Amino acid sequence: MTRCPSRLWRCLMGAAALAWGAAVAAGPAPSAPRGELPAAVQAALRRAQLPADALVAYVAELGPQGAARTVPRLAHRAQQPVNPASLMKLYTTGAALDVLGPAWTWATPVLTTGPVVDGVLQGDLLIQGRGDPTLVIERLWLLLREVQQRGIHEIRGDIVLDSSAFVLDSADAGDPADFDGERLRPYNVRPDALLLNLKSITLRLVPDPLHGVARVSADVALAGVQIDTAVPLVSGECGDWRASLRLDFSDPARLRLTGLYPASCGEKTWPVAYAEPGSYNVRLVAGVWHELGGQLAGGVRNGVTPPSALPLFEVNSPPLAAVVRDINKFSNNVMAQQLFLSLGLEQAARTGPVISASAQLPASAPVAASTAEAARELLRSQVRTRAACSDAEFSIDNGSGLSRRSRSSARCLGAWLQALWASPAMPELMSSLPLTGVDGTTRRPGRDWGAALGRAHLKTGSLRDAIGLAGYVLGSSGRRYAFVAIVNHPNAGTARPVLDALVQWTADDTER
Repeated sequence: MTRCPSRLWRCLMGAAALAWGAAVAAGPAPSAPRGELPAAVQAALRRAQLPADALVAYVAELGPQGAARTVPRLAHRAQQPVNPASLMKLYTTGAALDVLGPAWTWATPVLTTGPVVDGVLQGDLLIQGRGDPTLVIERLWLLLREVQQRGIHEIRGDIVLDSSAFVLDSADAGDPADFDGERLRPYNVRPDALLLNLKSITLRLVPDPLHGVARVSADVALAGVQIDTAVPLVSGECGDWRASLRLDFSDPARLRLTGLYPASCGEKTWPVAYAEPGSYNVRLVAGVWHELGGQLAGGVRNGVTPPSALPLFEVNSPPLAAVVRDINKFSNNVMAQQLFLSLGLEQAARTGPVISASAQLPASAPVAASTAEAARELLRSQVRTRAACSDAEFSIDNGSGLSRRSRSSARCLGAWLQALWASPAMPELMSSLPLTGVDGTTRRPGRDWGAALGRAHLKTGSLRDAIGLAGYVLGSSGRRYAFVAIVNHPNAGTARPVLDALVQWTADDTER
């Protein structure tokens, strides 16, 4: 191994400076004449039978401070506001890393209302949600195990679950089926200050050929809920195996699975949202406390923390940088909305509670409570200041992009990416984005990344009538670009080859 003389960082900085100088000496990257779309992109649009005005795009080379070194390499209808779908997560996660910092964590306090005598809590146990999106079943188990390690094995009162830190308006607290009619899809789970296990159940199907069935089990035991434990096996190709099954959750106390399961599928998992989300936390906590052997004289219920409650301990989430990685790599809508409303908590802590016209703060709620409007105001302020976006170019709804009302221009999102490139948290943001063709949502089969395979960090976005890509692309020349491309059209689902062609054009930036 060659040793670098003097200090390693000086050697590395010198090498980086030489590389940057070589890129500058090479001159500007080839651009589309007068902002015209590249020929390969135009051809892809024709094959997809999409008009050119269905696409908005912005590609700009990044300079050392994040700003474009020259005029954009491509700007096609770049100031036209469109629905960015899940690309909206780039605003939420970028602002969170900037405002809160990559090491920031969510804290979930656990409190009591009475003394502990000989292993018996003479009062209530309270779990106070503060927006943590990572309280999955394993971490809930550890939380309740910690209660027992603190000497509490029997509770004479209730276990009270406090979600009052989020004051949800009618849109946030509505029916999960409101967006697209898919009530049982986990991405439609509504935000909750005490979000346990994403309010979902993961079914596992394991073929048992000897008995001609697939065994069905669940990752959690919800108190009072029965799950059918088997479905018949069938021969044949696996294919769309979910289409051969029917999930019946019309009765929240019973999950029925009917139909046939192809034996060739092997083991599969199927995450589903619980049909009665308002009772999910209560059922889950009751089930886990019982599994741990805990005794409970009262019950598990939703409520608020009284001012007289005494802190017992608190549990902390993984650092924000790790959570942002999960949000962006896998486009997790529920976690993004939790983070968005957590930014609202930060805004409320700075300015006092901001209550929407359709929501009322409970009398015993915390002094600082989050509303979607508080989160929107923080995001709007960040985007105006950092990216110089006008209100006409940018409109945020719930922070996840699972919305028909969100809007962003390609220029605004591109400017935001350029500003974040100069941020101290830039490495955490970029590494949270899927690496093209390697991980996250960019591993979708059939995508043709060409020269951009493994050379771009791009967030994906997809709705029924919107599809997009945005992030950073490393060109063959060594230059790096802020990249935004979005299609809004009833046939947007056919536009993936269009976006892929534009990514390839951006990456293949050497003169020929």
